[in-house]
Amino acid sequence: MDIEQERMRALSSPLRLRVLRLCQEPRTNKELAELLGVNPGTMLHHVRTLVRTGFLEAQADRSGSQGAREVPYRATGLSWKTPLPRGSRVLFEVFTQQVANLQPDDDLDTTWLGLRLNEQHREELAQRLHDLANEFKERDPDPDGEPYSLFTAFHPDRTSPQDRDN
Repeated sequence: MDIEQERMRALSSPLRLRVLRLCQEPRTNKELAELLGVNPGTMLHHVRTLVRTGFLEAQADRSGSQGAREVPYRATGLSWKTPLPRGSRVLFEVFTQQVANLQPDDDLDTTWLGLRLNEQHREELAQRLHDLANEFKERDPDPDGEPYSLFTAFHPDRTSPQDRDN
């Protein structure tokens, strides 16, 4: 299997995508396992897969609370440039898993908008959404910032019979 196939396979796991999201700041295998409610051995397998495929990189060792050697990992940003298997459906799985963990009082700001666009305007909207997301991705994190996730889905609307036939 070539590296591109390995990378696509690595990104086919919602758990691995959640690991990448959490590793915007350095996290150890133990921290990741606790945050995601996964056995540390299972998490180590996923972390190693992400390191081998270039999505995570080990940071300098540090001492843990008991003095044990810990290796934190940080996302490399490669996932931003790598096509996802099954399109973006795996991202939807990740989104639903994350939303399931929200409390009733947590903010969840959603928008659902139906549009009728020609190809030129569809491409323009898709590009502008991509550019805006990329602009915020490229910024350094706010030192006093809170963690947020952003999920958008841009898809054909197949709700009426005439639209399903097109």
